[in-house]
Amino acid sequence: MDFFTPIVDESKQNKNFKSVLATFRAAERALFSAWSEGFEDRDGKIVKEFQTTFNSTFWEVYLHACFREYGFNQDWSRSTPDFCLSANGHEFVLEATTGNAAQGKLNEWDKTYSPEELQSVRRFRDLNKEAVIRLSNAIVGKARKYEKLYKTLDYVRDKPFVIAVAPFEQPHFNLQYDRPIRALLYDYYVDEDAYLDNPLLYPDGPPAISLGSVEKDNGSEVPLGLFNGAEMAEVSAVVFSCTATWGKLSALSENPETVTRVLSVWASPPDGVPEKRVGTPADCGETILDGLQVFHNPYAKYPLSPDVFRNRRVVQHFFDKGVGEWIYEGRLEALLFRQVHAYSNRHSKSK
Repeated sequence: MDFFTPIVDESKQNKNFKSVLATFRAAERALFSAWSEGFEDRDGKIVKEFQTTFNSTFWEVYLHACFREYGFNQDWSRSTPDFCLSANGHEFVLEATTGNAAQGKLNEWDKTYSPEELQSVRRFRDLNKEAVIRLSNAIVGKARKYEKLYKTLDYVRDKPFVIAVAPFEQPHFNLQYDRPIRALLYDYYVDEDAYLDNPLLYPDGPPAISLGSVEKDNGSEVPLGLFNGAEMAEVSAVVFSCTATWGKLSALSENPETVTRVLSVWASPPDGVPEKRVGTPADCGETILDGLQVFHNPYAKYPLSPDVFRNRRVVQHFFDKGVGEWIYEGRLEALLFRQVHAYSNRHSKSK
């Protein structure tokens, strides 16, 4: 499948698509094409959507590549949901979605890196609030679609239903890690601003608090804790990553015509203390699965087994009824953040 030969007028091309056509990104485009091998365009629109909207198609192709890495089997004979999967005796269905910018707000590519902008992103409450609102829209929308359509399909019935969501809702969305999604699903908000204001008050790091809800600009409230009761029992789990961006392709590519510098932050064993890595893609050692997180619903009608996505560096949040406590797998070696600077002979790009 040829994603990169333009089939739409330049005036309709997404800014991200135009960016990745740069000559020095040839190795990254080749890797993306390798990711897409075996992906079936069931409605004949995927290339056009990639060139005009970009992020949703990118996310689906990335997920497809991850599922191949895991060795999942995909049933392409079904037209919907996005993925009908089986893995080691576990069958489940998965619908992909993205958090997108609200109408009238900045797109994720509208970054200036001005001193004022960089100063503003050192405060996380506003960024996390916007992410919560947009992630809620995406997840609740797919949950409603399951209720209206998917659960009536015989090949979906009685199987775990998983929503895979990626945030592209604002500039610097890659800074959020798991703060907004944990708040949305479990009403568990890690308040980094409180820690930055008074670090001596929190020797063990930022405090976790319950917010209950967040307020939209119009005054309406978005409830938090979607997985704290049976209201969303039909959703078995949410798969999430804020590092599944074109920067991952840069971080995984070796291009002799390009100088690529990766800045990443990782949790480091034995206690998960953040550790910065700076260097070439080989120096930083990122893999396709790094940054992936799975949030299980303890009230799920059809639970998804943690065995399905189990991997040493994939973070999973689930309640173990056998021992009566929450388990957080993979957190001690997880990728927390990544920024890439790729330099050609005449130009430099950041993402």
